[in-house]
Amino acid sequence: MNINGTPDLGDAIWHLKNDAQYTIGQEGLSTLVWLDGNSTNITNTQINTKLAELETAYTNNAYGRTRANEYPELKEQLDLLYKDMVADKGDKTGEWFKAVKKVKDDNPKG
Repeated sequence: MNINGTPDLGDAIWHLKNDAQYTIGQEGLSTLVWLDGNSTNITNTQINTKLAELETAYTNNAYGRTRANEYPELKEQLDLLYKDMVADKGDKTGEWFKAVKKVKDDNPKG
């Protein structure tokens, strides 16, 4: 994956053949060299198709990445749960539920 987490050509190749041995330069597929002889005959078209699939999946999961960044830290969530349980608010009236619901409401699935 690229530094920003988006799928790249290496990810596409790995999904097609996870033990492939190759080198590839910054210029992309024009610089691809198979070090293992490409015994499975993976084509550039297959690589581009797989990359498009991975990019679509990445785009479709944007809400999940946003949610992950916005949820309180796990130790904070556990503290909220503990306080809710002590206050007999282990239901939808508790602060933990409210915090998680807000993140989900603010970042709905597709």
